[in-house]
Amino acid sequence: MDGKRILYVTTEMVPYFPETPMSLQSLRIPKAMSDNGADVRIFMPRFGVINERRHQLHEVIRLSGMNLIINDMDQPLIIKVASIPGERLQVYFIDNEEYFKRKAVYFDKDGNLFDDNDERAIFFAKGVLETVKKLNWKPDVVHVLGWMSGMVPAYLKEYYAEDSFFNEAKIVVSLFDNPFEGELDKEISGKLAFDGIKGEISSFLEKPNFEAMNLTALKYADAAVKGEEFISETINDYLQSENIPVMEFCPEEGISEAYNIFYAEELMNENL
Repeated sequence: MDGKRILYVTTEMVPYFPETPMSLQSLRIPKAMSDNGADVRIFMPRFGVINERRHQLHEVIRLSGMNLIINDMDQPLIIKVASIPGERLQVYFIDNEEYFKRKAVYFDKDGNLFDDNDERAIFFAKGVLETVKKLNWKPDVVHVLGWMSGMVPAYLKEYYAEDSFFNEAKIVVSLFDNPFEGELDKEISGKLAFDGIKGEISSFLEKPNFEAMNLTALKYADAAVKGEEFISETINDYLQSENIPVMEFCPEEGISEAYNIFYAEELMNENL
């Protein structure tokens, strides 16, 4: 993967989040691929629980200031950046006061999903892709981790379908066994339709739960990764029925070689 451009889109990452399978892999995989010679960019939401001073986030004025239309409303996009201590990696943060200022991630103080999590996911997806275009950095691979990143593949393949900037990008989806209880706003399909995203994913999102968000991402995936040893039977069945190439769960010590081979052979059609 020497010289290939890999875009990582995640919602949890060490050192900005506690250690979980997703947050650890969101650091380990980009680091391994960067060490293998890939040109890497990482994006995540600037959730209000992230301490900007401690992690030395700063706004990138030249990338901020754009308004994104979400459900027929203008929402300002703010881009911040930070370097990971001890690593040659930068992280770009998607920020917006309406969606990400609150001192919580997915749930309110009573443990319920935020009512606007669907709009937060849409804003995040559009914010990432618009910023990548503004950077004029054309990715070869887009690797998404976490259900809130699940709108990125849909926007990449539908909203930007006529945009040559993304037309050669391959999509990888990492899957985790971290389901949430409940559902997102049932109007999510209408909000996506406002951006011209319709069709089969509307049937997935009739019941917009954890599995639906993952299936929405997988519909557009060129390959998938099991980020944990066990994932839901529904998702496993979909992977098999659609013949999506799958990388089985890989322990930390094997990440560098395993991902290098997987990306090259399954996405780039290169034999290593």
